[in-house]
Amino acid sequence: MKPEILLIEPMMPEVEQALDAAYVVHRYNETLVLTDIAPRIRGIVTGGGTGVPSHIMTALPNLEIISINGIGTDAVDLVQASHRGISVTTTQNVLTDDVADLAMAFILAATRDLLPGDSFVRNGQWGTGFLPLAHKVTGKKLGIFGMGKVGQAISRRAHGFDMPVSYFSRTNLELPDIPFIPSLTALAKQSDILVVAASGGPQSRHFVNRDVMEALGPDGLLVNISRGSVVDEQAMVSLLQDGRLGKAALDVFENEPSVPAALYGMNNVVLQPHRASATVETRRQMGQLVIANLAAHFCGAPLLTPVI
Repeated sequence: MKPEILLIEPMMPEVEQALDAAYVVHRYNETLVLTDIAPRIRGIVTGGGTGVPSHIMTALPNLEIISINGIGTDAVDLVQASHRGISVTTTQNVLTDDVADLAMAFILAATRDLLPGDSFVRNGQWGTGFLPLAHKVTGKKLGIFGMGKVGQAISRRAHGFDMPVSYFSRTNLELPDIPFIPSLTALAKQSDILVVAASGGPQSRHFVNRDVMEALGPDGLLVNISRGSVVDEQAMVSLLQDGRLGKAALDVFENEPSVPAALYGMNNVVLQPHRASATVETRRQMGQLVIANLAAHFCGAPLLTPVI
């Protein structure tokens, strides 16, 4: 008999077709009566941002594996999973290039005022109105918070724009060409642009606080392609409104899909709906890795990308 799994977050049609071929797939929605199927569920497929609500994990007594379509684990109770012997996998290493690409796209869009320029043309103002000068990207000082695979990929791209790069992380990685700054506030103070590429979770919650953003200053740009919880969102909105933080480019938010309404009317922000990895190519690779981890688990082979 096919193992039964719970699909919490929809995936590409071709990936869902592959799941349907190998498993009995129960799609989670408001009408699903979980108690009817709970004892039979052996696996969960979910997204990194969605994770697994604790009440769902607790309700599944025979859960064996959670295969995450993403790299975030902050929305999964890893302590409970570890205690119960539940394996957790992610699609690490697959998303790196797309996330780094979006970080650079954010830097270009915000610094060169691409969205105001687009609106200027669409609204028929070209030839009749005035569009303020933007700023150049080349040579801007870039600070990166979190120098994992994504942070290093961003750094490589930034060097193509002749941007001096420095970083802060919990550990000095002693990278040969990238200075380590032992304080995030100090890094922000010396940077024109601060990119948040750190992992989410309780340990990094609001690590980018008011002091850090004030240090970045009225000419600074904050880019977040990490997790919304890493930035004190309320403080960020206040500083953007008051002009004490210049600009922000955000792919992630604290309470997704809820976005602070104040951001909608600001012309100094660039907003995206948490889609850094949302390319056909990468989502296909991610789906294949989700499937491969499930297959490995159910046939007793080593997991490809285990977290626990």
